[in-house]
Amino acid sequence: MDRVEDAPGRGRADGVVDEYLCRRPAAPLRPYVARYFGYRQAGVPPGLHRGLPSPYLTLILTLDDRLTVAGHPDPRQRPGRYDTLLGGLHAAPALIAHEGRQSGVQIAIGPLGARTLLGLPAGELARTDVPADAVLGRYAAELRDRLREARTWEERFAVLDRLLPRLLVPGREAPREVVHTWGRLLSSGGTLTVAELAAGTGWSTRHLTARFRDEIGLSPKTAARVIRFDRARRLLRARAAALAAGGPGGGPSSATGGLGLADVAAACGYFDQSHLAREFRALAGSAPSHWLAREAHGEFRNVQADRAAGTEEWEGQGLIANG
Repeated sequence: MDRVEDAPGRGRADGVVDEYLCRRPAAPLRPYVARYFGYRQAGVPPGLHRGLPSPYLTLILTLDDRLTVAGHPDPRQRPGRYDTLLGGLHAAPALIAHEGRQSGVQIAIGPLGARTLLGLPAGELARTDVPADAVLGRYAAELRDRLREARTWEERFAVLDRLLPRLLVPGREAPREVVHTWGRLLSSGGTLTVAELAAGTGWSTRHLTARFRDEIGLSPKTAARVIRFDRARRLLRARAAALAAGGPGGGPSSATGGLGLADVAAACGYFDQSHLAREFRALAGSAPSHWLAREAHGEFRNVQADRAAGTEEWEGQGLIANG
């Protein structure tokens, strides 16, 4: 069994609860699910979290209080409160509010695994959030009930390992050309053009764009932007964490400085630092320095699946195995 990865700060002397754990699923689920994340906070200041675009669908099963979504990626969708939530790929942040406590389990699902695990293509969930029972029926409530009965994170992750495989229905794979395209996008870090992607499928760019959007939920060009952004923000967060710990480049006061934004931009396929900043504003709703400053002060916590996972752990986790 893989060990449970625990981010710092599980408990504090002042009685504040701040737990966040990350774990890979059991082997039968790994072609479809990248990670489990368990989170619990209590006694912390009320906050507003931004759920940022990533290459994964999100399944959240709350443990105590309901999840409050103050703003969905699609602004036309009304705010709501959820016991369970299933969200598709998106290219705008979600806004999640809490009043000082929150707890649950988040499951990161690769879009190519949606057919097999959820019974529908990821494209049907694009840019939207729904109660999980709208897709999983009564099984969503059963999953949540079993998680709430478990007493430890290890037991909760074991519940997922035991129950999620019951959802798997083999033979629901995405079209081979879409699988191939998604794999190339991930392996390139989102740096390939649509023309380059189409050349590997035998399809025209127009046909590839339409079929890819139907299956994944985003066009190849938008998916590339999300993958590139996801890699850049993880790299920035990792660098900020190293600086805050007193690593190369500065001490705790350097959370927004000395990060080498130009180097990150070049490494992630942006034209320059200005291009990176524009993409951050478009996809995260803030500049990189502003996002990192709020991250450092704990305003963007939990629910977004990245605090315990380093950049390298996510690369290649796009469920290319389906192809």
